[in-house]
Amino acid sequence: MGVREEGGGPGRRLAVGLARGVFMGAADVVPGVSGGTIAVVLGIYERLLGAIRGVAGAAGRLLRGDWRGCGRRLAAVDWWLIVPLLAGILATIVLLASVIETQLEDRPETMAGLFCGLVVASAVSACRLFEWRGVAQIAVTAVAAGATFGLLGLQSGPVADPSPPVLAGAGAIAVCAMILPGISGAFLLLMLGMYGAVISIVTETQYLDAAVFLAGAAVGLALFSSLLGWLLDQDRNTVMSVLVGLMLGSLRVLWPWPNGVGVMSRHEHEVISGTGLAWPGAGEWAAPTVAAVVGFAVVLLVTRLAKD
Repeated sequence: MGVREEGGGPGRRLAVGLARGVFMGAADVVPGVSGGTIAVVLGIYERLLGAIRGVAGAAGRLLRGDWRGCGRRLAAVDWWLIVPLLAGILATIVLLASVIETQLEDRPETMAGLFCGLVVASAVSACRLFEWRGVAQIAVTAVAAGATFGLLGLQSGPVADPSPPVLAGAGAIAVCAMILPGISGAFLLLMLGMYGAVISIVTETQYLDAAVFLAGAAVGLALFSSLLGWLLDQDRNTVMSVLVGLMLGSLRVLWPWPNGVGVMSRHEHEVISGTGLAWPGAGEWAAPTVAAVVGFAVVLLVTRLAKD
């Protein structure tokens, strides 16, 4: 994919790229909002996917010793998109990580309600990104939702001290989801019980663990970008149907009661599972419900503004 420069001077293009990165970074760090969806509504998804595939192709040429081919691939990458975008994403993740970690530990039920609203709104937004074509496609979504709901019941709770292979695997899975329109990488970390551990890596500046996680993310992104492009080219509607089903079924771990999303308790130092299901008691429903409504409205508002 060739370089496609936008109108305006370098300063304007840099500012626009950083702004896009801030939006996508906020989406990627919050379980429930997809950075890929934000890229779609900002109109840069195809450019982003093409740039990622270009970098992955250059890495493959480099591993084969084809220096000239690697240089040609790198020269064709849309760096005006990639560099400011990455800077904005990384800065936003670092700034938001500590805030979210504190709120998850102090108000797990309210945060679960907020994330629940974000996921439902993201599913609604994702449904608008493709065409529904009959009962078969609805059945695919229903099967994906049911399977996800059932499998999440097997989750034992957050992982307190993940090993390096587990960290690398989590990075590979999460970064793949971050470029999918419709599903959040942070939310997949939450499903895997790894969200709290990864947030702690950022807030406590654990450089070695961060390097392992990022290495897994780099490998996963290189392998997945080409596969995703091929799948979307072959049958975009079916792929998006599965993603919507995954989001709907995964609401199990965001049901606010009884324990919210599941956390590593700050005071008791115990792992609290978030897969249990119960009805709210008297006085327990107000804050999570209000947070869910706010999250739902925010996603729809951002989507509408981006389209306008």
